[in-house]
Amino acid sequence: MTTPLAPLGIRRLEGIHYYVHDLERSRRFYTELLDFAEVGRSSAALEQAGRQRSAVFQAADCVIVCSQPAGEGGRAARYLAKHPDGIGTLVFEVEDIERTFRLLEERGGTPITDIQRSSDDGGTYAAFSIATPFGDTTFRFLERQGFRTFFPGLEPISPPARTNRFGFQRFDHVTSNFQTMKPALLWMEHVLGMERFWEVAFHTSDVAPGRETGSGLKSIVMHEPQSGTKFANNEPSRPFYKSSQINLFHEDLRGDGIQHVAMTVSDILSAVRGLRTAGVKFMPTPGAYYDMLPERIAKSGIARIDEDIATLRELEILIDGDHDHAYMLQIFLHDSASLYGDPSAGPFFFEIIQRKGDQGFGAGNFRALFESIEREQQKVGRV
Repeated sequence: MTTPLAPLGIRRLEGIHYYVHDLERSRRFYTELLDFAEVGRSSAALEQAGRQRSAVFQAADCVIVCSQPAGEGGRAARYLAKHPDGIGTLVFEVEDIERTFRLLEERGGTPITDIQRSSDDGGTYAAFSIATPFGDTTFRFLERQGFRTFFPGLEPISPPARTNRFGFQRFDHVTSNFQTMKPALLWMEHVLGMERFWEVAFHTSDVAPGRETGSGLKSIVMHEPQSGTKFANNEPSRPFYKSSQINLFHEDLRGDGIQHVAMTVSDILSAVRGLRTAGVKFMPTPGAYYDMLPERIAKSGIARIDEDIATLRELEILIDGDHDHAYMLQIFLHDSASLYGDPSAGPFFFEIIQRKGDQGFGAGNFRALFESIEREQQKVGRV
C-alpha cells in the first residue's frame, strides 16, 4: 500500500478567478441575480501593471474574482485570446506558505513564481502560483496574516452589513473535463497528495440501447482529506467519444478546463425558489425523473427524505444518496453562454448543493445532469 503524502496544509478553496470579456455583465449577474456583495475593485496602479480590471464578489466563504482585459499583454487578455470566458485560477488558502512551496517543489510541481510577499497596515500576504494539467488554469496558494484585502492592489468596498439572502456558504467541489484525465489524476495524487474518493462510469445509451449518439463518460473524484477539498474529473468514453458532451465542452472552451463549481446553501428549496424569482435559469429536469423518484429513493437505502417530492418537481431539484437518512439535494444553472445568449461567455456553469449527511456525488444525478446537457445540445444541433 502506498504511504499517503504529507498534506500541503490547504485550509480551503478560497476563491475562483474568472476571466471575462464583459466585467459589467458579470457584476450584474453576481450582485443582482446571486446577491453577492462587491467587496473590492482593482486600483489604478494594479490595472496599469496587470493590464486588466478586476472586481471581487463575495457571499460568506465564496469569493469570485472577475477580470476583464485592459489592453494587451495581461493575463486576462492572454487567456481570452485562446478561450471564451472561463476559470483561469483557483485560489487556495494554506497554513504555511513556505511548507506548501517546499512540498510542491519536492514532488515535481512547477511553480510559476517564487513566493511573493506584500504587507499593509493590517498584516502580511504571501502567495505563489503553479502550472497544472487543467488546461490554462493555474493554482494559487496564499497565506494571509491580518492582510486587509483579498490580494495586493485591491481597493476595498465596504459592503452593507447583511448576509446573502440565498444562503450561499462555501465552495463544495470543482468539476473539470479532460480529453484524457489520467495525467491530471496522477498529478493530483503525486504532487498535491490527494486520494481517490468516488468514481462512476456510464453512457446515456444505457437508457436507450441502439441509439446512434450519446454522452459516455468516466468520472473520478479526488479529495484532500485534511481540508475536504474535492475535485471531480471527467473524460469522454466510447462509443460516440466525439459527440460526448465532455468532448463538446473541450471544443467550446478550446481546451481542457473547469466545467463547473458547486456552492453549498443552507436551504436549497428557498434558495432555488428565490433565485428563479430573481431570473436565474437552471438546467431543466424531465418529469420522468420525479415519476421514478419514489422507487429510486426506496432502492437507495435513504429510507426517507424531509422534502416533499411535489416541491422537488416544481423546483426541478435533484436528490441522491445511498444510506440511512444521508442524502444530498442539487441543481445546476445553465452554462454562461446560454445564460447570456453569447458563445463568448463560455461553457462554465455553477451548481448549488445542500448536503444532508451525504458526501458523495450521486451516480443517479450524474446521469440526470448529463442527459439534461445532452438534450440542450440536441436543441442546437450539437448531437
